[in-house]
Amino acid sequence: MNYLSLDLGADSGRVILGTLENGKISLEEIHRFYNKAVPVNGSLRWDVVRLFDELKAGLKKVADRGIAVKSLSTDSWGVDYVLLKGAEPMLTAPYQYRDGRTDGSVERVREIIPDEKLFAESGIMFMGINTLYQLFEDTRSRPEILALADGFLNIGDYFNWLFSGVPAAEISLASTTQLYNPRTKAWSLETADALGIPRKIFPKIVASGTTLGRILPAIAAETGLAPETEVVASCSHDTGAAVAAIPADSATNWAFLSCGTWSLIGVESPKPFISETVRRANYTNEVGFGHTTRFLKNIVGMWIQQESMRYWKAHGNDTPAPELDKLAALEPALRSHINPDDARFLKPNEMPQKIADFCAETGQPVPENVGQTMRCILESLALAYRKALDDISALAEKPIDTLHVVGGGSRSKLFMQFIANATGRTVVAGPVEGTSCGNLLIQAVAAGELSGLDEIRKVVRASFDVKTYVPAADERAAWEAAYEKFRTL
Repeated sequence: MNYLSLDLGADSGRVILGTLENGKISLEEIHRFYNKAVPVNGSLRWDVVRLFDELKAGLKKVADRGIAVKSLSTDSWGVDYVLLKGAEPMLTAPYQYRDGRTDGSVERVREIIPDEKLFAESGIMFMGINTLYQLFEDTRSRPEILALADGFLNIGDYFNWLFSGVPAAEISLASTTQLYNPRTKAWSLETADALGIPRKIFPKIVASGTTLGRILPAIAAETGLAPETEVVASCSHDTGAAVAAIPADSATNWAFLSCGTWSLIGVESPKPFISETVRRANYTNEVGFGHTTRFLKNIVGMWIQQESMRYWKAHGNDTPAPELDKLAALEPALRSHINPDDARFLKPNEMPQKIADFCAETGQPVPENVGQTMRCILESLALAYRKALDDISALAEKPIDTLHVVGGGSRSKLFMQFIANATGRTVVAGPVEGTSCGNLLIQAVAAGELSGLDEIRKVVRASFDVKTYVPAADERAAWEAAYEKFRTL
């Protein structure tokens, strides 16, 4: 059968056709388009109307080729949302999570709900970008709009609603909000009450792989897709979909890294890890396919490179990422590093200057050219992954021998070797389009073609070549010394 993955990232979107045949899945990119926040009156917003138009353009390309598809499903980043009123497509343009309105929100919520209680309820790490803090700021700055709303949907679920007319919160995406309780498997309505967030806006929660219904007649007419085409809530959270497609063998002690604009690194578990120790370490529990738990750390990832490349392009240097890797490889190793968790790196603009400032402030050599800046970014992220893996292994009481990396970052051979060297673990890179692969194969489970998670991963192993990287023994001492310095940053 044929399925469509509508994969929305914070930097770009893709419509990908997946064909499952003879135990293997093949992928074809049908349509790709850019995505970025739009500045509006001092705020950052998502242009969801344009994104909807781009997704429909991809569907039309499929229909124009006469390809029959069983279903489609949208996945996206977490936390951001659209407020709805009846059949209105939106009440207001949705905020982008990097908007400054939630600066200080964690501290404001802490005055109402102690951290210990909030973490015990959600198991989610404290980040001002979370849906909880964004909705809390709505109660403070635009209560009249919140009062009008009769629902909210996170981004992936929002587009599934636009295609099907069925409003539902898929569980993996709902779990990123910090308003979901993984133990009760329901919204944390008492938390919402305490923060003044109206209960009426919370949609019903559905399991990963739920068929919502057929596409709306207007969508069928506009795109040319068959009216029988179904809309599935696969894993609406891109990381949930990506982890479902990890080509891991259950006999190995593995962890995952979804390496895109954000780096999400962790382990899969049958249960969440919710304790004071985990809270103080600021790790998180998100729901995966089959109601597994993704116990992970959320790290600002390739965003730092993406923002640096945007800066360089604006100043006349449009060098593509593979060429930047070559420049980085020529520079001295382990010269200077940043802490990706530093708040300055979350915000857009002037990223190379922020990197230089951090190095100067911490008494390190300041990168002097593009290659040195790139090497600083890649090495720093690799060292951050080392810390996260060591912490996760200790907190989950699980040895980790192998790190599976999916997403765009896995294309960089230099970066993958840095990660192997920094972590001292075997790195298995691929598939690159892990998110779409998981999205598509979960749809196949919904259609009855596959039985569940084990069979999904069996198909992935049969369908894609992966590349393995092992730590360079002769560089081990240097990376260990660099890691000890990194931990002080």
